[in-house]
Parts: sequence; C-alpha cells; structure tokens
Amino acid sequence: MLAREYPETVIDDVLVELRQRGLQSDRRFTESFIHVREQRGCGPLRIRAELRERGVAVELIDEFVDVNALSWGERLAVARRKRFGNDYPRDYRERARQARFLQRRGFTTEQIRDELKASGA
Repeated sequence: MLAREYPETVIDDVLVELRQRGLQSDRRFTESFIHVREQRGCGPLRIRAELRERGVAVELIDEFVDVNALSWGERLAVARRKRFGNDYPRDYRERARQARFLQRRGFTTEQIRDELKASGA
C-alpha cells in the first residue's frame, strides 16, 4: 500500500481491521515463512536475515529460529546431498566449494564443519 502511495492512516486502519478479523498475523507469517525456507534448504542465519528484512520483530524471530537447534544439522545434510550427492568431498578444493555453498544457504560455520568433518578432507 505504501508503494501505491496510500496515506499511512489508511494503511494503519486496514491493518487494525485485518488483525481484528484474524486475517493478519505476524506469528502465522513467521511460521509459514520459516517452513517454506526450510523446505528450500535455507539455514538459520539466512532465514533470520530475511525475516528481519521483512520487518518481523526480533523477539518473534528468536522465538521461532534457534540457530543452535540440532535439527539444522539434518537440514544442512539434506541440502548438501541434494546439491552434491551422497559422496563427501575428497579434497580441500571440493570441501571449500561445498562449504561456500552451505554458507550462502545460511548455515553456521560450526554446522558446516560438523557435516564436512565426516569426509576427512
């Protein structure tokens, strides 16, 4: 509505009406957004950043995205296998390539290290 130059008072009134009718919920948006991004193979750092870009309150992000949750390791493994197959990297160059990919996806250095540690490269 801002892009179409509606006055802020009109926007505020519409948002209040939508919240009262249960049609607008930051909590529901956050849950849905996280679910979609997880399914696309995104990690916690990227999801947190994208939620902040969309104006979601930090408290709400903290409630739903725990960077240290054990489940991120499983999601990272799935994203790595989907992109690179079941084989772990055999040399430093391939390990670095996979690590860069996973960093762009938003996984932490520690999560990446734990996943690639099994390779021995």
